[in-house]
Formats: sequence, structure tokens, C-alpha cells
Amino acid sequence: MKRVYLTRPLPDAVVARAREFFEVEMRDETVPLKIGQMRAALTLFDGVLPTLGDGFSAEVFRDAESPRCKILANFGVGYNHIDAVAARSAGVMVTNTPGAVTDATADIAMTLILMSARRAGEGERLVRSGNWQGWNPTQMLGLHVSGKTVGIIGMGRIGQAVARRCLNGFGMKVAYYTRTPKELEFVATPIRSLEELAQRSDIIVLAVPGGPETRHLIKAPFFAAMQSHAHFINVSRGDVVAERDLVSALKRGEIAGAGLDVYEHEPKVPDALKVMENVTLLPHLGTAALEVREAMGFMAVENLRAALAGEEPPNLVN
Repeated sequence: MKRVYLTRPLPDAVVARAREFFEVEMRDETVPLKIGQMRAALTLFDGVLPTLGDGFSAEVFRDAESPRCKILANFGVGYNHIDAVAARSAGVMVTNTPGAVTDATADIAMTLILMSARRAGEGERLVRSGNWQGWNPTQMLGLHVSGKTVGIIGMGRIGQAVARRCLNGFGMKVAYYTRTPKELEFVATPIRSLEELAQRSDIIVLAVPGGPETRHLIKAPFFAAMQSHAHFINVSRGDVVAERDLVSALKRGEIAGAGLDVYEHEPKVPDALKVMENVTLLPHLGTAALEVREAMGFMAVENLRAALAGEEPPNLVN
């Protein structure tokens, strides 16, 4: 029986599914693997199920000639923590879990839109502090979302799911920027440049994949182009944003607020963001629902099963 390594505790149903096909070793820790642990995993296991933070870089594969491990079945759609080119050179397949994460991530984007625009985090903190003096007509006035323009950066599965929610649920107008032309089943306006999208939008939602091509895609000129009442939402990857520039834009009042589920140096969050009342901070909750995590796990296990049975895994990325 093939031997596989689960680098984090996973839902019971996922572990049970994996044990139907493999001899399974599951790590109890929830922190990312260290480089020595990753190198050992390539030697000791036929397949590895890693996730965010397990940095299988080119350095990890540097001395891995014909490793025992034949597949890294990533738990998650984003795989920028894995050097897929280096893995392929070492003879290791890389897969991910697209589709399973789409609706859950779009729901978190909507949560952040509403929390940021309507100052929900700030309001909850006020109530909990015991300092709320009661309702008044000018208390904590925020941005009314319905009918506004949302600018979506990245119109893949998640971007489209966000767009549908904004259109159908809130009557918003949708504009978008994407590197790959899209045929959409709903009304949306393509914008040719990021700065123009920033200028035209009341709310920006970032939904692009991570990786070298998108690192610091959003930086100072983009924030400077945004409207002063606008809100910035990130449900993609933290390093797509130059976090220092975001902090500066918030401090200068270039934008009204931000809602973040991901961070450039996750799990580290700048103290400057933590103390800002107009920033909503979530601990990477994008897919944090049991049925979603189970679906992701089942997809990763199927990728493992197929690859180790000599078949092409359904979600091969390299």
C-alpha cells in the first residue's frame, strides 16, 4: 500500500477517505513544515498532501533526484507556496483543489465588503467596550453598498462568483480587470487598466491567484487612484498587495477602509493595521466551513489516488 503524508490535521471524513487507499501518516502540528521536514517527506512518502505555508521551494527540490514522492496534492486552490517548475524537474506532480473553494471564498468577500462598508467590526468593538451611548441619526455612518460599482480584479471562478452576488443580491454595477479575456454570462464592464478600475469603483475586490506574476500587483499608484470613499477587499493572496503601501493609503485617507482575509507575511499582521478602526481583519477564513474543507480534502485525496495509481490526476497544475 502506498504511503502518504498529511502535513496538517484534516477533517475526520477526509482522513478516513485517505485511509481507504493509503497508509496514512498525519502530522498533529498546525504550523508550516520546515525545510528539513519537507526534504524528508520527499524521501519517505509516495505522496504528500501539503497546504498553505508549506514552502516547497526550489531549494527543497535542489538535491531531490528521483524522490520517492511522486505528487504534492495541495489542499487549496492557490499553490504559490510550491515551486511547480522545480517539482516537475524533480519528477513530482503538483495538483490543487479548484472549484471546491469558489463559493465559500466569494461569501467571505461579501462578508468583508459589508463589514468594511458598514463599519461592522468597529461597531461590534464599540458595543463590547461598554461605551455605546445608544442610537443617534449620525452614528457611525458608512457606505451604502446597494447600487454601487464594484471593481473586481481577476475574473476567474471566484471573481465571477463575487460578481454574481454583487449583481443579484445588491443591484451593484460590476467592472473588472483581467489579464485573460472572458466570456461572461452576466453584464460587466471590462476595464483596460488597474488605475482606471480604481478610479471608477466604490469597492475593489482582489481575486487573482498568487505567484511571481501577481506579487505586489497592487501598490501605491493603485491606492492613490482610488476614490476617498472607496473600500479595498482582498481574498486572494497577501503578497499580491504591497502591504506597506496599503497602510500608507489608509493613514493618509486615500481610501475609506479595507477588509482583509490574507496578509503579505501571514500569519504576521502589521501593528499599524491592527489599530486602525477602519480595517476589518479576518484570520484567513475563506474556506473555513466543514463541508467546504471536506470537499477540498476529498478532491486532494482523489488527486493522490489517481497519481499513485498511474493515472493523470484530475487537477494537475504542472
